[in-house]
Amino acid sequence: MPLRAARVLAARLGKPLRWPLGTAPERLTGLHVGPVQRRGKYLWLPLHATPGGWDDATPGLLMHLGMSGSLALLPQARLPGPHDHFDLVTTQGTLRLNDPRRFGAVVWSPALGLAPAATLLRRLGPEPFDPALTPERFHAELQRHRSPLKTVLLSGVAVVGAGNIYACEALFQAGIHPALRSDKLSRPRAARLLAALRDTLGRALDLGGSTLRDFSDAHGMSGAFQHHAAVYGREGQDCARCGGQVRRVVQAQRSTYFCAGCQRR
Repeated sequence: MPLRAARVLAARLGKPLRWPLGTAPERLTGLHVGPVQRRGKYLWLPLHATPGGWDDATPGLLMHLGMSGSLALLPQARLPGPHDHFDLVTTQGTLRLNDPRRFGAVVWSPALGLAPAATLLRRLGPEPFDPALTPERFHAELQRHRSPLKTVLLSGVAVVGAGNIYACEALFQAGIHPALRSDKLSRPRAARLLAALRDTLGRALDLGGSTLRDFSDAHGMSGAFQHHAAVYGREGQDCARCGGQVRRVVQAQRSTYFCAGCQRR
């Protein structure tokens, strides 16, 4: 069901999310939803008083799903449950944010290029498949950081989209130790890592992403990439490449899986 050009009939807030909405919910009534855009893990929903009036100066909602959130467009809105924290009721159905942990957010911004949207998006690196993301640019950004490489990848400052599973898998594919300091990575190894990231994310897209708990896509399907992982979730198992043992350590409060025999500092 398309949401573009739908008119907002009402907005409902549940329990507080990571940040406040930033406007009265009733101010959204009567606005029309424009073409949805994605930036990293954020979604931008432009809202304008007239259909087709959307441009770079259009206000809207910046949405983030956090770690456990999900969005659903419901043709017939049922009563909200305990984890349903935001409803945008429109002429094309109800867009509902469900978030058990409440790490997600829905924030009003006067434009995508103005605060708070611009502030939240400012530190995000380029998209992984952007042709402008060259190995040279990727390496130059990594040189600016002294933290472990895996931590820098998760931060999204060098490239967005390298979540925990995909960062582990790409580092394994590139043969690079996750604890290597970011600024110590050579230019050839940075090029190899960027290629591994793109390959890993491409395969994940083909497999519908990863499902560790109860995630499903817009068609109700679960992701299958985790079943093809070489190291993620395989602590203590034999490495398929060298026969060594896959190890697990904690970096920045996230589990990192790697093979010390294959991945060098």
